[in-house]
Amino acid sequence: MEIKKNIPNNTITRKLVDLDKETGNIYESVNIIARRANQIATELKTELNRKLADFSSPTDTMEETFENREQIEISRYYERLPKPVIIATEEFLDHELLYKEGKDGELKEI
Repeated sequence: MEIKKNIPNNTITRKLVDLDKETGNIYESVNIIARRANQIATELKTELNRKLADFSSPTDTMEETFENREQIEISRYYERLPKPVIIATEEFLDHELLYKEGKDGELKEI
């Protein structure tokens, strides 16, 4: 997953007016952001597990496990990334998210 460079690692105080501008309802906006954050978290976890799987061998036991410098660097990289909620909020505020409203007015998918 590619992360934009201008996303901060720390939380930022947001105005509620900015969040509900697009949907007209703060709860819908938070729902959209939460669903996107779940998608991002799942993508990042899958990507990290795929990269770390290259370093594991099926015969390793707890005593035989040793530290691998590349594995540590990969883990540190993912730890330094902004949290999924921050990424999703930035995407929402930059109008990069697409979502659908159902017939009854509730959000169906992002």
